[in-house]
Amino acid sequence: MSPAAPRVVVLGSLNTDLVVRCAELPAPGQTVAGRSVAEFGGGKGANQAVAAALAGGDVAMVGAVGEDAASGRLVDGLVRRGVDCGAVVRRAGTRGGTAVITVDDRGQNSIVVVPGANGTVGPADVAAAEATIAAADVLLVQLEIPVDAVLAGVAAAKRAGVRVIFDPAPAVAGLPDELFAVDLLCPNETEAAILSGLPVKSPEDAERAADRLRERGATRVAVTLGDAGTLLCDAAGARLIPPFPVIAVDTTAAGDAFAGALAVRWAATDDLDAAVRFANAAGALAASAAGAQDSMATAADIHALMADR
Repeated sequence: MSPAAPRVVVLGSLNTDLVVRCAELPAPGQTVAGRSVAEFGGGKGANQAVAAALAGGDVAMVGAVGEDAASGRLVDGLVRRGVDCGAVVRRAGTRGGTAVITVDDRGQNSIVVVPGANGTVGPADVAAAEATIAAADVLLVQLEIPVDAVLAGVAAAKRAGVRVIFDPAPAVAGLPDELFAVDLLCPNETEAAILSGLPVKSPEDAERAADRLRERGATRVAVTLGDAGTLLCDAAGARLIPPFPVIAVDTTAAGDAFAGALAVRWAATDDLDAAVRFANAAGALAASAAGAQDSMATAADIHALMADR
């Protein structure tokens, strides 16, 4: 635990989000009329970096962007929000990652991601950033960059005694066991089901899935359950951390807001239950606003919501 602002390093993706709004998400083969389209900075890694910075962290981003103009805007947006991008590579001959996000009137979404430069991130990029990772209190990783890069990041953090939080999104079956041997695994209910092979439809289901994931090596598991809260499972047992109900406008980055805020608060307080409550509030505030990075709340906003409930 650092006396100054917690140092969080995020190894992950940077995307341009093209957000289309419509009344209902289209079914397969269906065409629907869109209401608007807008461009935002996104990518799970970059979103979590912004969330952590706004929540009070000293944050550095490790990843790659392309040579296109949108990539330049992505990096500029992170820097404006206080994220150190010295370890973000501008990859020659590539375009940056792009996500096409459709959001309906209930705030639900569907997402298609083209990785672009994110798909070129590898162990060599992690090695170049190893000093940055070693100086962190927490390393935060996801799955929108190649798995070999994520494994290299986890290994670098372990060598330096740095805590690792793994947000396993987008989740796929068959991940190597080394990825589960982290300090905290924080899937949502869909991801927990994919990774555990068990159905997750209730807090009780989430506890069984979390137990399975701890058997695979995770020291602690926090399963986010939307409006049911977050099921936290560790050596002390399982407990449900209640949610902060809000009117959902756009849930695109709620999970990223949760992860970024969680990393900062856990590093700052060493109290995981309190950190999950803080992260629940951050996720709720993100879901109540439009966009990804633009929906992220400051530490003051998060504390205000917590004080009001």
